[in-house]
Amino acid sequence: MEIMECTNNAMLEETAALAAEIWHEYFSSLLTPDQIDYMVEKFQSSEAMKRQVETEQYGYWQVRQDGTLIGYIGLQFQKDRLFLSKLYLRQEGRGQGIASRMLAKVYDTAREFGYDRLWLTCNKHNRHSLDVYAAKGFVCIGEDVTDIGQGYVMDDYFLEKTL
Repeated sequence: MEIMECTNNAMLEETAALAAEIWHEYFSSLLTPDQIDYMVEKFQSSEAMKRQVETEQYGYWQVRQDGTLIGYIGLQFQKDRLFLSKLYLRQEGRGQGIASRMLAKVYDTAREFGYDRLWLTCNKHNRHSLDVYAAKGFVCIGEDVTDIGQGYVMDDYFLEKTL
């Protein structure tokens, strides 16, 4: 398995295409297809990713197994905590310890940039991910319902881990 930082627009475009694929597969039991389309376009299209990297202190990493793109990580470098914005794997990559290695990369990146904490948001109904993050030492520090436009909301818990 390889984890490589996205260093050009072509890599971001490839990552955005993977994001659309994964989101439609993974979130189909939690969100409507229209909301998934809206959120992918708003937050994970190639244009959104480019904007985030250029103006919002984001970085994206591709995860490849045997040369095939199977996942990605999105991080936002904030003032006093690293924000784990995205950590997604194709279905065939799950259950093999790859997500744990992806999290290890996130922890290493956080330490490399001087962070001692990281945080993320997770849909309140995403039981599997909530359980995984709890097992990895993340604790719930809050919750919020955020209006994201077009009548949609994100109903999330805020989770944090001290490194």
